[in-house]
Amino acid sequence: MVAAHQDEEGFAGGIEGLIFGLLIFVIGTLMVANAWGVVDTKLAADAAAFQAARTYVEAPDAAAAARQAVAAADTTLVGYGRRPQDARVSLVSGTFARCSRITIQVRYSAPLVDLPFIGLVGAAESVTARHSELVDPYRTGLGGVAACP
Repeated sequence: MVAAHQDEEGFAGGIEGLIFGLLIFVIGTLMVANAWGVVDTKLAADAAAFQAARTYVEAPDAAAAARQAVAAADTTLVGYGRRPQDARVSLVSGTFARCSRITIQVRYSAPLVDLPFIGLVGAAESVTARHSELVDPYRTGLGGVAACP
């Protein structure tokens, strides 16, 4: 028995429709993965800047402060699954003195995409995080008068 109506009305396409749909799905997935990679890198850089600044103001002297701040940032980045040698940790403002506000900056290149079982692939844009702390005005071992504004 033959159907009375045999046209192709409503037909979406053949293999090219499937390929185009798959291409859009893959591109969309990579865009979301890239956005998440930037957000995840920003979280890691923020945590590293916080730990570096906190460690800097608690150090016993200026020479140790810089060393310990970089080490704290590196340890934090490793905890987030990042390579510390790819980060740039720097003291942006302030000095190691009573009542001085210091600012530590951590700059890290976000991965282009983070693939399962492969890891971080490529480098998209640089993510920067800053954190500032006040050197304790009442700590021992520092010269000067405790007169914070």
